[in-house]
Amino acid sequence: MIRGDQPTVIANARLTGADRLDPFGDDVVDVHLAAGMITDIAPARALPRRGAVLDAGGGWVIPGLWDHHVHTVQWALVAQREPLGHAASAAGAASIMRRAPLLRDGRRVGTGFRDALWTDAPTLALLDEATGDVPTYLINADVHSVWLNSAAFRREGFAADASGLLREEPAFEISRRLNAADPLDGDRLVTAALDTAASRGIVGVVDLDMAWNAEAWARRRDAGFDATRIRFGIYPPQLERAIAEGLATGDALDEAGLVRVGALKVITDGSLGTRTAATAHAYPGDPHNHGVLTVAPDALVELMTRATGAGLECAVHAIGDVANSHALDAFATTGAAGTIEHAQLVAHADIPRFARLGVAASVQPEHAIDDRDMTDTIWSGQTGIPYPLRSLAAAGANLLFGSDAPVAPLDPWAAMAAAVFRTRDGRPAWRPEESLDAGAALAASTAGGSLTRATLLPGDDADLVVIDRDPLAVDEPGLRATQVQATLLAGRLTHIS
Repeated sequence: MIRGDQPTVIANARLTGADRLDPFGDDVVDVHLAAGMITDIAPARALPRRGAVLDAGGGWVIPGLWDHHVHTVQWALVAQREPLGHAASAAGAASIMRRAPLLRDGRRVGTGFRDALWTDAPTLALLDEATGDVPTYLINADVHSVWLNSAAFRREGFAADASGLLREEPAFEISRRLNAADPLDGDRLVTAALDTAASRGIVGVVDLDMAWNAEAWARRRDAGFDATRIRFGIYPPQLERAIAEGLATGDALDEAGLVRVGALKVITDGSLGTRTAATAHAYPGDPHNHGVLTVAPDALVELMTRATGAGLECAVHAIGDVANSHALDAFATTGAAGTIEHAQLVAHADIPRFARLGVAASVQPEHAIDDRDMTDTIWSGQTGIPYPLRSLAAAGANLLFGSDAPVAPLDPWAAMAAAVFRTRDGRPAWRPEESLDAGAALAASTAGGSLTRATLLPGDDADLVVIDRDPLAVDEPGLRATQVQATLLAGRLTHIS
């Protein structure tokens, strides 16, 4: 079978899930499909195998996986940018960029540096010495800051200070400009990247690019994009345009319903790595720095009220505990539906409010592993709970897993492994009291989240993945190494190994 085929039977498959009610146990079954749905599940060969048969060979069939937080263009363009995640110092990062290849537009762009624990500081003079007159841009792993040389500042028309750093909205503006440099090339890279995501079992992505995504996704669909389902975000500068065009959450842009309107995305504070997440206690060595609220609480209420009245859900970026408190207050005041994105540091008293208000926690488990050392250092004096997965789940909150790609790789198996085992690379588990059980992690990686079932029944959409192991019965390296044999979107193969 090849990509695009529509099998009518997935034969010789096994089922898994924490909430199974079927009678099959470990026996192999046939999953019968028609019209994009599961029509029956029966013991192998108990029903005639008519039509095209996909032989699972004893592999496991699970619901299709979603990544609930991706910046698709920024992520796709990583393929053209110099990786900086291994840079151990500002001097090292500058040296890497000295040798980085030029892009077609004459710029050098690097991505993924993490300066929070560097012993030296980024400076304009250091980067100028290394890179000269070639406009050079280094994007922080968290995307909340960008380090530029003087040539880049001149090109963009921004005033430079001695650090060479731009943070928060100015940094986002630089990323928007870089991302929009060649839309058709970006579309090509997005398509290729989401084809790769399908090979990891992804059937759906929440796209939170900082752009007018309705136009971009209409263009990609017209060009034939069909790898995954898409729910795209709308940002405050485009809110009135979205309302004027009658866009509401869940509306389809295409007849197949592959691309749909998502939520209003509002960024209300900064990040841990840039030391701008809004927190109750000051950052070490900087007693006046409690981070920043980039949207005032009353302005947040106004935005969410406007969006809710127009039929849009809300996705509120809140990383620090102060930002999470204000976001929950705004959900309570407005009655908005939606998510808090990240929820990386949450006050104890706010944990039960997620469930009470029906606000889902859209979280990125790999961030906890990436940020463990920064958290133990930079947030050592905070009293909120960092990366509170089990606490939120135990309080009844719905968890939705994602990657925040390109901040972390778009890999649902890595996210599940981080959530369940709270480690990688052989290090001891970090804050294991916040680990999640594997069944909840699998459900959190599907469309509906951790409060929905991750088992299969007749009548379900045929958004399915065939894998080589039971994700509920493997260790951490084994879960990360899960191999996808096939991915089906409404019964159509988007990946076949």
